[in-house]
Amino acid sequence: MKLRYIDELVSISYNQDKCTGCTMCVKACPRGVFKMDGNKAAFADKGACIECGACMVNCAFGAINVETGPGCAAAILGSKNGKAECGCGDDTNSGCCGGGKSGCC
Repeated sequence: MKLRYIDELVSISYNQDKCTGCTMCVKACPRGVFKMDGNKAAFADKGACIECGACMVNCAFGAINVETGPGCAAAILGSKNGKAECGCGDDTNSGCCGGGKSGCC
């Protein structure tokens, strides 16, 4: 089964006017949320977003904003026996651990 959020609850936002077409969001996203539509990025599957923040961190032009949350990739990837654990260890702005939040998610 493919992991999905409820589309209306995903915190990702994208401003196409700021997009330069660099393709970094497409390359950085582990879930295929973005695709290229001509010379700009576009949502391919917004509901597939796990709010890891990889696209936002890799967008040098500020076109993407994500409030990292319960879909945090580190918690999913670091889970053991179905129990989510954060593998971040600090509050630096490095994708999953970003935003000055305590812990990962």
